[in-house]
Amino acid sequence: MAEQDRRVRRTRRVLRNALFELIFEKGYDRVTVQDVLDRADVGRSTFYAHYRDKEALLLAAFDELSEELRREFGTPMPGADPARPADAVFRFAYGHQPAFRALCGKRGGDVVQRHLRRLLADLLTEHLGLDTVGLPIPADVVAEFCTSATLGLLDWAIDNGFPHDATWLAATYRRLAEPGLTALLAERA
Repeated sequence: MAEQDRRVRRTRRVLRNALFELIFEKGYDRVTVQDVLDRADVGRSTFYAHYRDKEALLLAAFDELSEELRREFGTPMPGADPARPADAVFRFAYGHQPAFRALCGKRGGDVVQRHLRRLLADLLTEHLGLDTVGLPIPADVVAEFCTSATLGLLDWAIDNGFPHDATWLAATYRRLAEPGLTALLAERA
C-alpha cells in the first residue's frame, strides 16, 4: 500500500512539474495534455487515472500550493500585521520560483490567473479577518485591492527575472499599501 502511495505521489509530481515547465515555455493556453504526457513520459491512461483534463491537473497543483501557502501564512490573529500576507506570498514565491514563473507573469494565462487570484483573495480575507463586520469598505473590495497589489508586484518580479529578493518586494509592498490597510483595519466597528 505504501509503495502504491509513493508511486501515486511520484506520478502526480512528475505530471505537475511537466505542466509547470510547459506553461513557462509555451503559456498555459498552448499546452495540451499530450504535451504533458510527452514531457512527463507518462501514458494517457495513467494521466486520466489521476486527472480528468489539463485544468484538473492545474487545480490539483493549486491545492498543493494552497496548503503549503496556508502553512506559510500561519494562524490568523486579530490585529495581525496587514502586510504579513503579502510578505508570506513573496517569500513563498521566491522559494518556489519554477512554479511561480509558470503560474504568474506573461505565461500564466487567464485560467491560471483566475485561480491564483481566488486563492490569494481567500487567504488574505481569512488572515486579515476581512470577513468580519464593521469595515467601512466592503471586504471583497479590500481583498481585491490586496490581491491585485500582491500579484502585480509578483508579476513584475517574475517578468523581470526576480531582480530583487523577497525582502525587497515585501518592503516595497509595505511602503505602498500598509498605511492605507492599517488605517482601514483600525476603523473596524
